[in-house]
Amino acid sequence: MHGNPVPDTYVYVTEEGVTRHYADGSVEALAWEDVVEVRVGGLGDQDPPGQPEDVFIVLLDREGEGCVVPHSATDASFLARLRYLPDFDLDRLSTAVESARSDYVVVWRSPEPPSPLPDLEYD
Repeated sequence: MHGNPVPDTYVYVTEEGVTRHYADGSVEALAWEDVVEVRVGGLGDQDPPGQPEDVFIVLLDREGEGCVVPHSATDASFLARLRYLPDFDLDRLSTAVESARSDYVVVWRSPEPPSPLPDLEYD
């Protein structure tokens, strides 16, 4: 019996954030409100022989943790959600994807870091 093979990775995009599930069971997730930088890059020379090269869109938070999204796994909902980032330029993203190399290029940074939550006092 032959079924569809399980994908090596799959990505969920919601209003709250992005989650990538790997075949080994590991998960990367990042809330949209925590995204402070978006980078684009490719596998380049690290590409395993016989594997198609993919371009990656990397979303990072303030601590440098993030979620790596293969361009092949992006869809209209992912791109639409990126547009909600302040001053995000989809044309710049598209140009970076088309010219991606093994090194990563920053295509967006938060115009200002999120302000810390005020300390609330409870009685």
